[in-house]
Amino acid sequence: MLPKLFLWPPVRSVTQALERLTLLLLVGGVLFEIVTGLLNIQYWYAFPFSFYTAHFYGAWVTIAALVAHVALKLPHMIKGLRSRSLRNELRTPLEATHPEDAGDDELVVSDPKPATISRRGLLGAVGAGSAALLVTTVGQTLGGPFRNIALLAPRGRDQGDGPNDFPVNKTAAYRHIKPSQTGSSWRLTLATAAGSMASLSRPQLLELGLHTYELPIACVEGWSTVQTWTGVRLRDLAALAGEEGPDSVLVESLQQGGAFGSVLLSPTQLLDPQSLLALKVNGADLSPDHGFPARVIVPAAPGVHNTKWVRQITFTKS
Repeated sequence: MLPKLFLWPPVRSVTQALERLTLLLLVGGVLFEIVTGLLNIQYWYAFPFSFYTAHFYGAWVTIAALVAHVALKLPHMIKGLRSRSLRNELRTPLEATHPEDAGDDELVVSDPKPATISRRGLLGAVGAGSAALLVTTVGQTLGGPFRNIALLAPRGRDQGDGPNDFPVNKTAAYRHIKPSQTGSSWRLTLATAAGSMASLSRPQLLELGLHTYELPIACVEGWSTVQTWTGVRLRDLAALAGEEGPDSVLVESLQQGGAFGSVLLSPTQLLDPQSLLALKVNGADLSPDHGFPARVIVPAAPGVHNTKWVRQITFTKS
């Protein structure tokens, strides 16, 4: 197929131009997602843009290119699938695997070499490779005994003991969070657009109405985990601060630097009854790496928006 990309003239019809354009976007999008994803896992941000935003739009470009390319090639796909029996093809051994007839299909190689693998063998190799990737990564999401076989988990298989044993992206040490910042002197500041402010200690937060939900964290690195979180509803904190129906919520962290030291949540996220300022996970206090003394947990929000080590929440109106 590679020599076909360098034929001259490069474009001989509108349809071919669209096919090549969608193929360029599809391959480019996949490579972009993989390369930037690997760099993100290594914390090496060699690119001058936000990884989260670029990865999000890169995914949409890739999906759109895939859909468009399939639509353009759909007549060829249907024709090819109807031309022979899938069952017979899967039963064809290597010695009976012969080159395709060139016909009017420009993608058929003009002088192919003898087959080295049957179609059945190729399909089996792809299936086995996909299954191996699934087995060596799914444990980071399922947890329990499956964690031991998650050999390709980007953040390792062991995250500590007990209720806090699940993946973490940035540790407290990495973000320079000191014990003196999260100790007994820590206070949560609730601020409003009118300028009023309230300060609550962790024991005071624990005395408020607590709620427990089983919620996921889905990281842009590709892993996810479901845990049981206990904390105060964000909408209850808004009411406590005296702000009814805020248009936005700014959550700020103790961490210094980084693109996600603060996050702006929408009114919909605030009003969701499962949106929490979490104080506990799986019945135990949060560990330092998981955001002690308090972190935000919002349903369907990417992991980077579930801010850890929260120091202030500001409820604002436009």
